[in-house]
Amino acid sequence: MPTKEAQAAPGARAVARFVRLSATKARRVVNLVRGLPAKEALTVLQFAPQAASEPVYKVLASAIANAENNERLDPDALLVSAAYVDEGPTLKRFRPRAQGRAYRIRKRTCHITVEVEAVQPKVRPKRKAVPAKAASAGAAAVEELEVIDAPVEETETAEAKPAKKATKKAPAKKAAAAEKAAAAEKADAAEKTEEAKPAKKAAKKAAPKAEKAEQEETE
Repeated sequence: MPTKEAQAAPGARAVARFVRLSATKARRVVNLVRGLPAKEALTVLQFAPQAASEPVYKVLASAIANAENNERLDPDALLVSAAYVDEGPTLKRFRPRAQGRAYRIRKRTCHITVEVEAVQPKVRPKRKAVPAKAASAGAAAVEELEVIDAPVEETETAEAKPAKKATKKAPAKKAAAAEKAAAAEKADAAEKTEEAKPAKKAAKKAAPKAEKAEQEETE
């Protein structure tokens, strides 16, 4: 059975014939813009340093104008679908040289063709609608999971908090007890030294009296 040919995308074309330019030089510029959006291709050609960029720019601008005016297409949605260069007739000229010779000069020409087409925006496939019952069942399952998980986490944290507090308080209590014991020892030592001071003073005072009494007895 014969197959149906695919419908070509809407577009337009422009041709410049007998351009006084070498086909190889024009092809180098045409390769820069093939497949680019039309507006971007114009910008590239506007700032390209090659001499062939000027005639190619004019052909592309003509193709965009044809698409806009004749086919009623949006110029911002155009794409450079095809761009190629064919060789034209070569003009033969002669240059006189020494001893009556004549050297041939070939002046090349070419035909520049640019085609643009409208790019259809990509349409995302529509998502399938979820039935209301399934959506409500899924939401209920999620809520149940959240309700079940919440008390476990709370109990775990509630059990873990006293243990952490106890571990933090234990070294602090030990340090406080050690400080109290040291302070009590210092206080006892101070009391003992204060009590011993009067006895030492009394002993010092009694020592010379005892020596005098011994001397008197010996005499």
